[in-house]
Amino acid sequence: MGPLAVNLRAIRELCIIHPDSRIGGRWLITVSMSTVIDSTAERVWRALTDPDELVSWDENMVAAADGVDRYPFQGQHARWRYRLGSVQLVMHDRPLEVEAPSRLRSQLRMGSMGYERTFSLQPAANGATRLSMRVIAPNSIPLLGETVDRFDVRQMSATQVDATLKALRAWCESNP
Repeated sequence: MGPLAVNLRAIRELCIIHPDSRIGGRWLITVSMSTVIDSTAERVWRALTDPDELVSWDENMVAAADGVDRYPFQGQHARWRYRLGSVQLVMHDRPLEVEAPSRLRSQLRMGSMGYERTFSLQPAANGATRLSMRVIAPNSIPLLGETVDRFDVRQMSATQVDATLKALRAWCESNP
């Protein structure tokens, strides 16, 4: 078993899918995972916040929909062209907390789908960085006259978090 397989197992073991909770009258699902990236926190932060790097490592992020000179800052409304399967949407990104290079919390919305995403960076051994990602999503999502139920929302959220962490790790480690 190669080092990548061992690390993927470690990511899966760190996955925490919290039981549904209720905030503001809405049922929510929280998915959290983390991984260790063999890069400094500053390098990982740049991958999370540089618009050119974002569209390079995130296969669903196509480009900034508007000119994004400075990203992110609290209160900003950044718009990105985003691919969800074969459909291209506009993702509305509103950073809520920006603490370089340790925490980025944003409210994201694509059509009827909205969720909160938080990246947290902490030092790890030998100059590496532990990157954690948490997604808080509604228990169900209305979609074209139907509703995506909590089990599918949970699966979609876990898949997204896992794919994002893998892509960020691969990008940072291959582009120091």
